Amino acid sequence: MKAAVLKKFIEVFGDDKNANVYFAPGRVNLIGEHTDYNGGHVFPCALTIGTYGVARKRDDNKLRFYSMNFENLGVIESSLDDLKPYPEADWTNYPKGVIWAFGEKGMTVPCGMDILLNGNIPNGSGLSSSASVEVLTGFILKDLFGFDVTNQDLALIGQFSENKYNKVNCGIMDQFAIAMGKENHAIFLDTADLSYEYAPIKLEGAKIVIACSNKKRGLGDSKYNERRFECETALREIQQVTKVNTLGDLNEKSFEQFKSIIKSDVRVKRAKHAVYENQRTIKAVEALKANDIALFGELMNASHVSLRDDYEVTGIELDTLVEEAWKVEGVIGSRMTGAGFGGCTVSIVKDEAIDTFIEQVGKAYEAKIGYAADFYVVEIGDGPKKL
Repeated sequence: MKAAVLKKFIEVFGDDKNANVYFAPGRVNLIGEHTDYNGGHVFPCALTIGTYGVARKRDDNKLRFYSMNFENLGVIESSLDDLKPYPEADWTNYPKGVIWAFGEKGMTVPCGMDILLNGNIPNGSGLSSSASVEVLTGFILKDLFGFDVTNQDLALIGQFSENKYNKVNCGIMDQFAIAMGKENHAIFLDTADLSYEYAPIKLEGAKIVIACSNKKRGLGDSKYNERRFECETALREIQQVTKVNTLGDLNEKSFEQFKSIIKSDVRVKRAKHAVYENQRTIKAVEALKANDIALFGELMNASHVSLRDDYEVTGIELDTLVEEAWKVEGVIGSRMTGAGFGGCTVSIVKDEAIDTFIEQVGKAYEAKIGYAADFYVVEIGDGPKKL
């Protein structure tokens, strides 16, 4: 891939003198969905697929961007003197947002750049192509200009830029998982205080399989912000009778004790998901530590049911992929992953069942939905790096 992106860089920008090549992964969340903005735990891992970037400094203030994934858009030009988000700037609003965010944090980028990107994460799949671009951009800025930032800082800057510049009210999980990725480990992250531990993923005789529904969705215009508002409202109602900072501070017992204070049945369901999903995530990590992969799979399945029935973010595409997965012998667990309303499912599948899984689930999905899903057998990789 390094040779391919450098070759394209020469084609687009004339030569590759002083150009460096970088990589940032995508991520998948194994369990703990829609908990990251509710002060709960998440359990994501970085993948070996992600975004490759070639970058070099310029001697003016021009920013020139090119993506091999959107070749029809050609070179999109911008300038350090005008870092506002424009609709016509398209995907470049993500790297521009990070450059802007660095400036907001007192790290002004001193000169323009030529940047070429090529991602092998399916676009709009929910495997965090946007967060991958954000962390990659931050890593490029750190390397090219010597900014004193840690990988954890890069995650926070990426989230800040997405919240404030791109106006998507996302939690910290995606950027954190990508910036802090570690090969063959998932990250057990408490989003309330950013304390975390690496948990080794030992799937002897099984692999992680991602099924991409190919239903495109945009986070900002989905129901994401609505769900977030419903949870925040439910939290404020509960705070009238007990001292909690987040829904993640509650367990199943305390939630059942206080749920009657929530004035809407819909908000009860939303808050229930946030509380119970957080507890499922804690139990899932304990199961892994005890080498109980079967229990981990059961908790994944329960997570999907809750996302479908209480949080209502799945939809026919994701439900079909998961329900068909559950029918296949050798599937340890399967659930939607990401924000929902399209995107992907994540399944843990025994090695000998992978081919059957892809064929059977793929066939049933196409028959029901009318177009094909894509399948990726993935491995857990490291965070961002210079190649």
